[in-house]
Amino acid sequence: MPGNSKRVGAVRKRQGGNPTAGSGGRRRKALEGKGPTPKATEREGHKAHAAKQRDQRDQRSRVAGRSSGRSSGQSSGRGTSAEWVVGRNAVVEALQARVPVTALYVAEHVDRDDRLREAFRIAADRRVSTLEVTRAELDRLTDRAAHQGVALKVPPYEYADPHDLLTRASDSGSPALVVALDSVTDPRNLGAVVRSAAAFGAHGVVVPERRAAGMTAGAWKASAGAAAHVPVARATNLNRQLAEFKAAGLFVVGLEAAGTTTLDELELAAEPMVLVVGSESAGLSRLVRETCDALVRIPMGPTSESLNAGVAAGIALYEIDRRRAGRAAAKPVVHPQQPPPLQTEG
Repeated sequence: MPGNSKRVGAVRKRQGGNPTAGSGGRRRKALEGKGPTPKATEREGHKAHAAKQRDQRDQRSRVAGRSSGRSSGQSSGRGTSAEWVVGRNAVVEALQARVPVTALYVAEHVDRDDRLREAFRIAADRRVSTLEVTRAELDRLTDRAAHQGVALKVPPYEYADPHDLLTRASDSGSPALVVALDSVTDPRNLGAVVRSAAAFGAHGVVVPERRAAGMTAGAWKASAGAAAHVPVARATNLNRQLAEFKAAGLFVVGLEAAGTTTLDELELAAEPMVLVVGSESAGLSRLVRETCDALVRIPMGPTSESLNAGVAAGIALYEIDRRRAGRAAAKPVVHPQQPPPLQTEG
């Protein structure tokens, strides 16, 4: 009968309805959607989010570095972040080249071969801290590079101020000799230039802050330890820095394949000078070329069109050093006059 609540399956109706009936009621909130799926860069724990955070930190570091630069356009001090050298061969070579390192990181339970034992030995001799971490932590530190269970942390390089190179030249008592690199992007070329600068008496190397190689671990290795003796300075604007060197009394000489004179005819070799070396592909930029007091070329055979920056700088520095040594030897030796003998009363 209608209204008989005792029949099987009957449900007594209450005012307002039964909140548990059907799929609504108290489950309605659970069925509501949470909106569109956030982008990968906005989800914590996603590698795209971590990459975005890392890029933002790097951008803040670059902005902070520019804001702390000097009013003359120079920047000095440490780089923006540490560098990692990964892989067993690379780690051993960096330690043998005495690249400055903060610590040696080794993954737990890693297979120890002769290369790893050699890395431990050199690290112990150099008193470098050795830290054992999980493989997952080493993956995170090195941004999932192929580290083979070992990595070196290299601190940011301490760049000099360009004007400190003039002070160094003044203290040495010899005419200033500075090497400036224009758009050289290969760290190995930079290391080779630093090595030649140390061999032939240059007082330092200047590199642009942007679009140029810096003193990375690769540059340190290429310098064969010379980077510990020759300062490398960084200029925000290379052309402006060359103008300041000219105002300080230095001649600016650029290496250019279309130079008006050859290197062995350079009369400015014995004078205080800045030797500017461009990249192998593009050479000197237009503004830098216009700033130079002289453009010289290296005599070469017809089968060769150009040399890389490291080789060209080495040849030029050798020739400048040879001409300076010849000029010094050609100067007459002036002996001081002997004082007259003392007159004694007889």
